Amino acid sequence: MNARQAQSLRVFDSLTPNTILSLISRSTSLSQTQQVHAHILKTGHSNDTHFTNKLLSLYANFNCFANAESLLHSLPNPNIFSFKSLIHASSKSNLFSYTLVLFSRLLSTCILPDVHVLPSAIKACAGLSASEVGKQVHGYGLTTGLALDSFVEASLVHMYVKCDQLKCASKVFDKMREPDVVSWSALTGGYAKKGDVVNAKMVFDEGGKLGIEPNLVSWNGMIAGFNQSGCYLEAVLMFQRMNSDGFRSDGTSISSVLPAISDLEDLKMGVQTHSHVIKMGFESDNCIISALIDMYGKCRCTSEMSRVFEGAEEIDLGGFNALVAGLSRNGLVDEAFKVFKKFKLKVKELNVVSWTSMISSCSQHGKDLEALEIFREMQLARVRPNSVTISCLLPACGNIAALVHGKATHCFALRNWFSDDVYVSSALIDMYANCGRIQLARIIFDRMPVRNLVCWNAMTSGYAMHGKAKEAIEIFDLMQRSGQKPDFISYTSILSACSQAGLTEQGQHYFDSMSRIHGLEARVEHYACMVSLLGRTGKLKEAYDMISTMPIEPDACVWGALLSSCRTHRNMSLGEIAANKLFELEPKNPGNYILLSNIYASNNRWNEVDKVRDMMKHVGLSKNPGCSWIEIKNKVHMLLAGDDLHPQMPQIMEKLRKLSMDMKNSGVSHDTEFVLQDVEEQDKELILCGHSEKLAVVLGILNTNPGTSLRVIKNLRICGDCHTFIKFISNFEGREIYVRDANRYHHFNEGVCSCGDYW
Repeated sequence: MNARQAQSLRVFDSLTPNTILSLISRSTSLSQTQQVHAHILKTGHSNDTHFTNKLLSLYANFNCFANAESLLHSLPNPNIFSFKSLIHASSKSNLFSYTLVLFSRLLSTCILPDVHVLPSAIKACAGLSASEVGKQVHGYGLTTGLALDSFVEASLVHMYVKCDQLKCASKVFDKMREPDVVSWSALTGGYAKKGDVVNAKMVFDEGGKLGIEPNLVSWNGMIAGFNQSGCYLEAVLMFQRMNSDGFRSDGTSISSVLPAISDLEDLKMGVQTHSHVIKMGFESDNCIISALIDMYGKCRCTSEMSRVFEGAEEIDLGGFNALVAGLSRNGLVDEAFKVFKKFKLKVKELNVVSWTSMISSCSQHGKDLEALEIFREMQLARVRPNSVTISCLLPACGNIAALVHGKATHCFALRNWFSDDVYVSSALIDMYANCGRIQLARIIFDRMPVRNLVCWNAMTSGYAMHGKAKEAIEIFDLMQRSGQKPDFISYTSILSACSQAGLTEQGQHYFDSMSRIHGLEARVEHYACMVSLLGRTGKLKEAYDMISTMPIEPDACVWGALLSSCRTHRNMSLGEIAANKLFELEPKNPGNYILLSNIYASNNRWNEVDKVRDMMKHVGLSKNPGCSWIEIKNKVHMLLAGDDLHPQMPQIMEKLRKLSMDMKNSGVSHDTEFVLQDVEEQDKELILCGHSEKLAVVLGILNTNPGTSLRVIKNLRICGDCHTFIKFISNFEGREIYVRDANRYHHFNEGVCSCGDYW
């Protein structure tokens, strides 16, 4: 104790009780309160309930709950005032559990709470979303008559709205003798947030009959509520009604309606709202700027989006994040990356949303290596990734089968307690399945404490990709038994699994059950799976008949499935029909021309092959180059068909020639029908040696220990010769080789492929 404090206490010694009470009420700091408390203890007034209640109130106001609690325990006979200030202060500080503990102690001492205490307890129930406890407090209020107080009634309405008990909120509101605009706004906003358009509008329209005039909070609650519940058109209409009724919208109104306009992709309304923003002088509001950028991005007006960004006096991270997301959404990933790098130099640090947006942009648009590099930079910048970052990064690892990077990301998720997040777990399932580790994907799935539709679909899709139809069907049936209703993606996955395995009857059963059991109308992707399934078993006529009788217009996926099946079965007549349809739908897709050429070449129709080539030249197309990726010693290598730039290319070609000779000596020949040029057999074999998947597999053999499994990703479907060659290598070299092409996974082991030689 310093000299000044000692002097103060000596002065206190001569004070009367009334003077001390006066000093307590005028205490303006915690230190003053503690001095008064010390004097009370010294002079023996600590058992005086009046003194103690005053001190309790001060300690509560200073959020010094430990001291207040100690005082409360010291009282032999506490009264309502002993609890009131502490309950109110704890509720105000959002210490809701403590508030309810205090309220329970108050009741246990047989003290009757008043109309000032009950609202604090009700607020605590709302803060904890404890509707059952709230109903008990409500019941107590009805029993004691306290629930008839207007302040208590308003608290009950807010509590029931926050706990999503709108029927209860409505009952309380209907019984209010003097309903106020605050309770009415809470109820209308609650219905809007729930997406209950009918009741929201009905209660809102009846406000006038009750003598309630909506204020700005009322309008904003309706607009924001409809937007949050996905009732975007209703949000826009409410905004228009607000302005037509003469209410001046503020920044909150505009920030709430712009996201709704964005999701409706209503550019005309967006431009009108932008004009309104300028008229009202909100051009410098950062929230509105971000919402405008997002709106123009979703309406595919990238020039206007950039103009808003560049015209702003000062841009915050929200506006920058909206611009990056908008550019990425419109496929302008390179432009988004430029903006990202430029903005990174301007500000001291980007936030986690900024980094995550860029990682997501890269992983969604085929720039997977860049996504991994940005994540590394994010860690160097000491920005802590969150669960969303991890769920955006994992697809990049899976896309290029970067298993080592994927495992490292998994470890990061475990260390930071993200692995129980349902979206992180779903992304892990997908990543391991894409990297060829379907068993690890299943382990992640089995260990999930909670599963949603996304993870069920990820597991079913993973099994389908690996050609494991039995396991896919098991997961699909287990999902339904667990009470989870399948969606369109679920059926695409299970039909794909049946297609890969040639399970025609099961596939037809699931296709029929979509509408019969779950009321889902088949989409084009489901018809594409069925066409592929029928085509796999050689039922090309049935597949064509299904297309002809589709209730919706068949798209490129459907005709592409038929063309691929025609390539497998060398059916020129139906192949030409499918190809001509595809030339109309996708005139710039070279893959369709190549498939038709394959069909002609397999039938030795070289003149037709030349005609297809001439068609491609006429429209300015060339074959998409085959590209394969392989991860070796933590580094991802990319190889192109005919690549001669890789530093190990001489060794790769030498090893390829040796393996080709070994394959011939074992009695296995190259499948030269996949060469579209009319050249000698020897020249065809040389052309086949340059395919990217062969180069990647041989690179893996050269740089890994004997017996090490290899994982290769290819951007196109694997050709028949490469398939034959890798089957031979898996047996000859004693390797497990996983190749993921554009259609499925091929697991080569001991000279056999998991696809059963059909893909």
